[in-house]
This record gives sequence, C-alpha cells and structure tokens, in this order.
Amino acid sequence: MVDSNKNIEYIPGYYAEKKQSAADLADRYIREWDKEQQKMKKEDIQPEKLFPTICFSRIIGVGAVEIADILAKRIGYRVVDRQILEHITNEIKLSDITTDFFDKRYPGKMNEYLSHLFNETSFPDNDYNRHLFATIRAIAGLGPTIFIGWGTHLVLPREHVMAVRFVCSKGYRVKRLATILNVEEQEIERKLEDFNLKQSYFYKKVYHLEKASTQEFDLVINCDYIKDPQWAAEIVEENFRKKFSIRTG
Repeated sequence: MVDSNKNIEYIPGYYAEKKQSAADLADRYIREWDKEQQKMKKEDIQPEKLFPTICFSRIIGVGAVEIADILAKRIGYRVVDRQILEHITNEIKLSDITTDFFDKRYPGKMNEYLSHLFNETSFPDNDYNRHLFATIRAIAGLGPTIFIGWGTHLVLPREHVMAVRFVCSKGYRVKRLATILNVEEQEIERKLEDFNLKQSYFYKKVYHLEKASTQEFDLVINCDYIKDPQWAAEIVEENFRKKFSIRTG
C-alpha cells in the first residue's frame, strides 16, 4: 500500500536506475577533463570546432534524464543535468581547471562569446550569468555533451546544437513519479507545483523569458505518446546524426 505520509524527497532526474551522485559525476568529469588538459600539454593539438551538442529542455518529471542516459550510451556522450551543472557552477571553480585547456583549443573565444551573447540578447549581464554561461560554454567545448535543463540551447551557438523539448500532460508526470516514489498522486501534484514555480522563476531571472517556446527547438517529443524512453532516445539519435551528418556505428 502506498504511504501517503512519507516525506517526498524527489530530485529532478531521479528514476528507477541507481546512479552516481551529481557531486561524484561532476568530480569524475573534472578529472577526465584534467587528463585531457595534461595530454594536450604533451601534444600539438590544433584548435577544433565546438563539439555538436545536444540540449534537452523538459517539464520536470517527464523522464528526460532517463532518455539522456540511454542516448549517451548509444553515442558516447556525457550527460550534464541540472544537478551536475549546479555542482560544477557553485562548488568547483571550473575556470581554474579548464581555462588553459579551453583557451588553447579556442583562442580568445570565451570573451568574444560572452560579449556577443549579451549584445545580441536581452539576457541580464551580471556576474552570475557570466559565470553560468562561461561554465556551460567551457563544458560544451571540452567534450561531447548532452545538457539537461538550464536553457543551455539559448546559450550555445545554435548551429552546433540539437535542441530537444520533452513535454507531457500533468497526468503523465503525476502517475510516473507516484510510481517511482511509491507515494499518493495527490502528494506528487503538490510537489510538481513547487518545481514548476522554481523552474519558471529561474527562466525569468536568467533569460527574461516567461517559458520555453516550441520555436526554439529542432524537435519536440510528447511523452504521452512516445512513452518508451528507448524509443525517444532513438528518435533523438536519428535526427542528431542526420543534422550533423554523423555516421551510424
């Protein structure tokens, strides 16, 4: 029987499969990037173009992280979700670790990128946004990445991004999370309202936007109809490979 009195501790991105914590994954990624930096010091690596990047935008509770994890295994990408990016942004001085690496790979691009971004958009030019946007750009430049959340598709050069929006009905979200967390649907409804408010507040604060417009995306997937995460991952993979002319296998 479902326990309706238990305290719901849901972290966006949680699903049935057990994963490393955001802190552990962030630390692992940092170590991997640091190894790449050390390798670069020994080799003459020419500056490269930005890696093709996948950016997922989602209604919290739709199951985007599960889809991203499946896709990442299929195409050899890292997944950086909201919790991982938040940990890197707030707890780790990414610039101290990656500035030398990034500047060698993309000489002078960070300052150029930030100046262009703030000149061409209505995004508030403040220290928080500069640090956040620089972190997103650095991560995208250091390795093939699937971002989840944070409006990353609005920050990165659009020609290098496959932007995907996952949507679903409120009923789908409620039933999915109630099953995962083994709680009453009524409790989930209250929790989701809180997440919706926080997500909306972040979007307004950082981007001065009310919500994500479907016109921003290459692909919109409705999980009321595309219910299987494997199927959704395959749809994204097929379109990603076609957009960037990446061969299968």
